[in-house]
Amino acid sequence: MPRTVAVVGAGAAGLVAARELLREGLGVAVFEKSGRAGGTWAYDPRADDADPLSRDPAGPGAVHGSLYASLRTNLPRELMGFSGFPMAGRVFAGDARAFPGHREVLAFLDAFAEEHGVLERVRLRAEVLRVRPLGREQGERWVVAWRGEDGEVAEEVFDAVVVCNGHWTVPQVAKIRGIDNWRGKQMHSHNYRVSEPFRDQNVVVVGMGVSGTDIALEISHVAKEVHVASRYSEDRLGKIEPYKNVWIHREVRNSELFSSQTPSPSSSAVAADIILYCTGYQYHFPFLDLDGLTVDDNRVGPLYNHVFPPKYAPNLSFVGLPIKTIVFQSLELESKWVAAVLSGRATLPGEEGMMAAVREHYRQMEEAGRPKRHTHEEHLNWLADQVGEPRLEAWRLEMLEKAARCALLLDEGYRDLWEQDDNSGASASLGVKGAP
Repeated sequence: MPRTVAVVGAGAAGLVAARELLREGLGVAVFEKSGRAGGTWAYDPRADDADPLSRDPAGPGAVHGSLYASLRTNLPRELMGFSGFPMAGRVFAGDARAFPGHREVLAFLDAFAEEHGVLERVRLRAEVLRVRPLGREQGERWVVAWRGEDGEVAEEVFDAVVVCNGHWTVPQVAKIRGIDNWRGKQMHSHNYRVSEPFRDQNVVVVGMGVSGTDIALEISHVAKEVHVASRYSEDRLGKIEPYKNVWIHREVRNSELFSSQTPSPSSSAVAADIILYCTGYQYHFPFLDLDGLTVDDNRVGPLYNHVFPPKYAPNLSFVGLPIKTIVFQSLELESKWVAAVLSGRATLPGEEGMMAAVREHYRQMEEAGRPKRHTHEEHLNWLADQVGEPRLEAWRLEMLEKAARCALLLDEGYRDLWEQDDNSGASASLGVKGAP
């Protein structure tokens, strides 16, 4: 009989992991707690109004999805597909734009899963409650407890588990001194859907990543004022042109900077009705019941190259942790590596060898002054070497870098300017140097 593998989550990571595991002849069951595949790309118009900061991700009103209605990808479709199933040159839900909206991506994932026989392996409304090892003496098999739509809890034993539950659900909220005494409204972008609730409000957006910038500029069309605060804003403080009501400020550390009335011209405070945290998300694995794995300042560890915990390798793995990468390509390469290891085509170092590599990675980060939260970043070329795939083509890296630069321009139109027939002209109009 083929080895059996439980995949937790049917988002992009779980779907491509299932494809690669099936290609290696492994038995696959994909557990998805929602009513459809697609993970974070399945838009849910609901928001958790009773818990706008989503402090309790398991609460009765908790919402899994974090998409806002207008969301478009921040990478062009050339970088969004999988091998043998590209997005470029194809349209799946009527959205042919270079940077498509979330419905196009979801339709792409549906088509991908159906073509590769993955959908029939997905168990919908099957919430994984607990994953625990049986122990080395029993071959390190794994018990998966899950609850079905009928509320019944079942347990199954698998040879391996691949964790693909994503990391865009449990918000990370910035710590601001004295904020508990502030009487205005606070919410996290996890619960942002449309701009209308912000009409005529003074809004402070904390964080200036891609989503934070998108949301701040979208809100500016209806809000009275929008003030963006970020730790990475020193080179662009002040009013942002051509927006008449958007300002950028330094990182907020004290709630005294928020005033209920319009501050005097000499004050450093800003009038604020709402604080909207666009400060990212936490890695969260409430179903894992095991020793020796921690999440510390968003460092999941110890993990050998972001995928295998040395103590439990190879039969426990994680797909989809790295950020600041070409996400779909990273998901695919990680999945190929996991599948090759589980099928026996590839091998891992011993536990101590993997731990030595982890310690060396941590040492290098500390020496470079990089915080723990930056642990899980791009490792595409290393992965490609493990599975015998070509290394990252130069054009892909250049396109990734160009997209990142464009996103920082604070120009709502950069995605559509990208689509001009003369791409170099678009780059020039965007002020991007060295674009492909």
